[in-house]
Amino acid sequence: MPHRLLPVVLAFLLPTAALAAGPSDGGATTHGAMLTGLTGIIPWLVVLPILFPIIGAGLTLTLRNRLGLQYRVALGAMFLAAICSAALFAQVSANGPLMMVAGNWLPPFGIVMAVDPFGALLVLVTSLVGLIGLAYARGDVDEAGTQFGFYTFYCLLIAGVTGAFSTGDIFNLYVWFEVFLVSSFGLIVLGGRRIQFDGAVKYGVLNLIATTIFLIAVGVLYGFTGTLNMADIRLVIADLETAPVVTVGAMFVMAFAMKAAAIPLHFWLPASYHTPKVIVSALFAGLLTKVGIYSLMRVMIMLFAAKGALFVPMIGWLGVVTALLGAVGALAQVDLKRMAAFLVISGVGIMLIGFGYGTEAGLTGAIVYAVHSIIVMTAMFLVLGYAQRLAGVTHLTTGTDLYAVHGLAATLFLIFGFAAAGLPPFSGFWPKLMLIEAGFQTGGTLGIAGVVGVILSGLLTTIAVGRTWVLVYLRPPQDDGVPDPAPTLAAGASPRPFAFSLVLLALIVVGIGLVPSPLIEAARQGAAGLLDPSAYLERVLEVE
Repeated sequence: MPHRLLPVVLAFLLPTAALAAGPSDGGATTHGAMLTGLTGIIPWLVVLPILFPIIGAGLTLTLRNRLGLQYRVALGAMFLAAICSAALFAQVSANGPLMMVAGNWLPPFGIVMAVDPFGALLVLVTSLVGLIGLAYARGDVDEAGTQFGFYTFYCLLIAGVTGAFSTGDIFNLYVWFEVFLVSSFGLIVLGGRRIQFDGAVKYGVLNLIATTIFLIAVGVLYGFTGTLNMADIRLVIADLETAPVVTVGAMFVMAFAMKAAAIPLHFWLPASYHTPKVIVSALFAGLLTKVGIYSLMRVMIMLFAAKGALFVPMIGWLGVVTALLGAVGALAQVDLKRMAAFLVISGVGIMLIGFGYGTEAGLTGAIVYAVHSIIVMTAMFLVLGYAQRLAGVTHLTTGTDLYAVHGLAATLFLIFGFAAAGLPPFSGFWPKLMLIEAGFQTGGTLGIAGVVGVILSGLLTTIAVGRTWVLVYLRPPQDDGVPDPAPTLAAGASPRPFAFSLVLLALIVVGIGLVPSPLIEAARQGAAGLLDPSAYLERVLEVE
């Protein structure tokens, strides 16, 4: 019975997260591997952004037949998670990495949740996007979708992504991958249409291959390091021969590049992201590829350090190819959601270019772009879904004249499209400018190729966005175009749930474009922490 699962979930979660990174005021260490005593509230900030969505998933599961309550429960869970994420980000920004251990075992013996500035920033943005996405989901998900577990899967997906950004144990990074992968399977098939099953097969098979390679790499890494704690791995690898590190590094690069949808491992993304509900596509586009980028940075820069230097320029070249071919792919599409999917791939390439520079400036630009991409790619899919709701449009060949009828929808698309292209005064301008500057600082063939890749992909994206706006939003309806479905917004129904979330995302995009300094500073702290993780090591292992 579903209502019996919640106590089991809580019984599992609460003891595992009950103890923190160091002895409490009233506790005493029993021996070198363990501690006693409960923690204060601050270390709990590491796990609360994960715990609240998991509790929300359990509660929505028990309320399967109470359709009206499921949305409120999920909204409350995501709101609490967002508040805790903001508090976690403030704490880490002010005082450095924060951690919490499970089951009374100190690292490297026990499982550790550890958040540095890089992870805290992505946890905050994930919670924010998850909360805003629920406003759109209120109008996008019907009763059948609610009854068959949309909000349960939604909360688990956010928990899985947040957990991946928060873990300090590389095996548990794999575990969190599996959490959001399983929940994404549930979301992608919700609705039961043939095209969804087709997309789910392509999505599932290739992602399972990636996670299998990841798991094998973790096993090999454990075999020659004897540890799974990320901080401990960093110290052990520094004393190892290069050959085994290169071997396992190649496996990690392949797994995470496939997760990030870098070309030529990208085929699953455009084949699947256009098939589920719009809110699901938006969440996937905004979050899932960024987990691959985050993992690649965390493992290759922080864990492997100098031993992973061989892969860094290779990843940069992979980014140049991905950025350009992704933008070309967007130009080649007629289906609007497939076009947006290729823009996601192009953005992955931009981030890999910054990674490939291997400098603080390059990593800072890549992190800023990752935050921008989470917000803008989520918004891009949502605004295309909004147009479909209003006018039934799904293809370039059928005009809608939406600019005259629904000017807000047309304006919002233009804002998000120009942001994706990197035009001012929107959020995408600053990270692209930073990556261009970092490319000139890096110099060499890769530096110049990266600059060309960033500029040219932006130009191609601008053309793709401008063409879509003219053909879809300005042109009157065409009788000879590809048949589109009828508008799905019922007569007399309010578009406010959709418009509210989109306007809020647009304000964030414009706000970052006008006042980028706080985000850039947070990203700079994150990049510095990857290149010099001494504060992370000291907090986790008490190593100076």
